[in-house]
Amino acid sequence: MTNTASKNTATKTATPHHDILVLGGTGKTGRRVVRDLRAAGVSVRAASRSGEVRFDWTEPTTWAAALEGASAVYLIAPDEGYEAVPVFVRQAVEAGVRRFVVLSGRGIEHVGPDFGQGMAVAEEAVRGSGAEWAIVRASNFNQNFSEDLWWQPVREGRLGLPMGDVPEPFVDADDIAEVAATLLTRSSAEHTDDVYEVSGPRGLTFGEAVATIARAAGREIAYVELTPEEYRAELFAAGLPEAAVKMFDALFALHRAGHTAEPADGVRRVLGRDAADFGAYATKIAATGAWARVE
Repeated sequence: MTNTASKNTATKTATPHHDILVLGGTGKTGRRVVRDLRAAGVSVRAASRSGEVRFDWTEPTTWAAALEGASAVYLIAPDEGYEAVPVFVRQAVEAGVRRFVVLSGRGIEHVGPDFGQGMAVAEEAVRGSGAEWAIVRASNFNQNFSEDLWWQPVREGRLGLPMGDVPEPFVDADDIAEVAATLLTRSSAEHTDDVYEVSGPRGLTFGEAVATIARAAGREIAYVELTPEEYRAELFAAGLPEAAVKMFDALFALHRAGHTAEPADGVRRVLGRDAADFGAYATKIAATGAWARVE
């Protein structure tokens, strides 16, 4: 974690004889949650299909070993097979888990069956679990531009999306991780079951975000506005299956409707500071060479 107060809080309030189980422990936010908790001296079980603790949503036989000794869980629902989540939550509570922190998405209450169903199921499961819970609903990650999703198009010099001029307050995955680690380790006296919407401090259009990256990287990178039909055609041409195309189509329909356009205050509510700015992220990542031109 980057916030000293949060580090001290995590160290003081974490239960010393019980682990925190981090699902998706090798993923974009999960590995950062693991990093922050361990930096604060908290015992962590980093779980994934190929991680140090094996966990597979499609293999319930892996759940018991992952849950052994855990008092809290960082939960990221799968995109497919999310019907398993309520079963897992019940098993976790029976195994001694007393708190869940769920990563969810902003605006999922406005979407249909093609996007966000796993997150919605996870939210409902932990609310009714009888355990303490916190839900972190996040905006689009800054790191979508540098770790996956839009990284390759940016490197190739062209990102085409069907977004229009609706802004998005991109949030840094490091901020999400610090928020989650803090919520996982608060004392019960400090904890409040609640939903925390997290975003960056200001909205940027995707065109503005790409221009910011281009300036930081010192090269030309184009943002191309696509119609939804053109976007779907490009996704199919890239080999994505129909389910994935429908998911991305629904995601951008949500954004175009403006449901996630306004900045949220979750980072300040939990950490007592402003969220990281997209410009600072772009400068930092550009210095690593992540956006160097593909030759």
